[in-house]
Amino acid sequence: MDSDPEIVVAAGNPAHVEQLVRTAGDLARVRDGTIRLISVVVKSHDSPFEVFSDETIRREFSGDQQALLERATETAPADVPVESELVVAGSVAAGVLEAVANPATEALVIGWHGPTSRSEVVLGTSVDTLLRRAPCDVYVERIGRIAGEVDRILLPVAGGPHVRPAAAAAVAIAAANDATVTAVSVLQAETDRETATEWLTDAVEALAAAPGPEVAVETGVRESESVEDVLVEMATEYDIVAFGATRQSGLRTRLVGSVPRRVADRTDRTVILARDVNATQGPLRSLIGRLSSRRGGT
Repeated sequence: MDSDPEIVVAAGNPAHVEQLVRTAGDLARVRDGTIRLISVVVKSHDSPFEVFSDETIRREFSGDQQALLERATETAPADVPVESELVVAGSVAAGVLEAVANPATEALVIGWHGPTSRSEVVLGTSVDTLLRRAPCDVYVERIGRIAGEVDRILLPVAGGPHVRPAAAAAVAIAAANDATVTAVSVLQAETDRETATEWLTDAVEALAAAPGPEVAVETGVRESESVEDVLVEMATEYDIVAFGATRQSGLRTRLVGSVPRRVADRTDRTVILARDVNATQGPLRSLIGRLSSRRGGT
C-alpha cells in the first residue's frame, strides 16, 4: 500500500517555525498528505556527543530541539496529520537529506535566514546543499512581515522548469486563504513580447495543473529594463512572492538566480523560492556534484 504524500519541514529557527509549518500544511492539504517535522541534532566527529549512541543523544541532549518540535506540532493545522522526529547526523544538511530519502516525501520546506557574506554561498551552506541534493521538490521560505491572512500572491515567471513547484505553492497557499495569484513576466529590451506571453501561458497551465482547487488567477506583462526593480515595486502590493529557482551560467553552476535573491533582500514580504526535483537530475546534477567535490564539499 502506498504511503500518503509527505511534506517535510526542517525546523531550526523558533521564530520561523510557525510560518514554515503553515506553508507545509497548505502543501499537504491539497495533496491529501501529511506533515513530518524534523529537527537535527548535530553529532560531529570532534563533538563530545561522539561517544554517545544516537538514542542517548535524543533522550539526554536534545532538549532545545525537542521543545522546538513540540512547538511546531502545536502550531500545525488541525486538519493535516502531523508527526515529528529528531534526527542525529554529522551535519544539519546530512540529517535533512536522510529524512527526505523516504520515497513518499514530495517536498521539503526550509527557512532562509537572510544574506550571507561568503561569495561562494548563495543562501547559506546547508540550504545550498539541500537545493542541490534533496530528492524532492524544495521550498526555501524567507519569512517576511505576514502573520495573518494572505490576500495576494505574486508569481514572477521567466520560463524554466522550476515554474511548476512555484505554481504549486502559490495554488496551495491561495486555496487555504481564498487568495488571488498574479503571474507576471517582465519584458526587457532583449525579450520579445511573444516570449513573455509564452512564459505566462506556461505559468497559467502550471497553476491549472497544480494539486488543489481552482483559484483566482490574474496575469500581466510589465516593461522595465530592471526586472529586480519592477518586482520590488510590485511586491509592495502582495503578501507573498513565489519564485521558481533559476540557473546562472559560469564556473559555479547555481540553482538560485540573482534576481530572486536581490528582490528578497529589498522587500519585507515573504519570499518563497521553489526548486523542481526533476531539474536537478542528470547532467546538471552531475556537474554540480563535481564542482562541489573540487571545492572540498560542504
